[in-house]
Amino acid sequence: MPVVFRYRGFKFFFYSNEGDPPEAVHIHVRAGGAEAKFWLSPEVSLARNDGFDARTIRVLWEVVQANQNLLEEAWHDYFA
Repeated sequence: MPVVFRYRGFKFFFYSNEGDPPEAVHIHVRAGGAEAKFWLSPEVSLARNDGFDARTIRVLWEVVQANQNLLEEAWHDYFA
């Protein structure tokens, strides 16, 4: 489970064995027992939320949006 970065207690990561065939580029975010999944392409969008409140999802969406290129590069570097 490669961790791309951490931000204010949130871990931004992807699973190394997820999907067969592999899913489209996305990132998981986890903290305090809650987890969300964001699609990165063609635009950042929430795929799933398990436990975060709406305000936190908004903040996480903004962080993912601001780091979209970094997250996509990490994904492609790992799965290349």
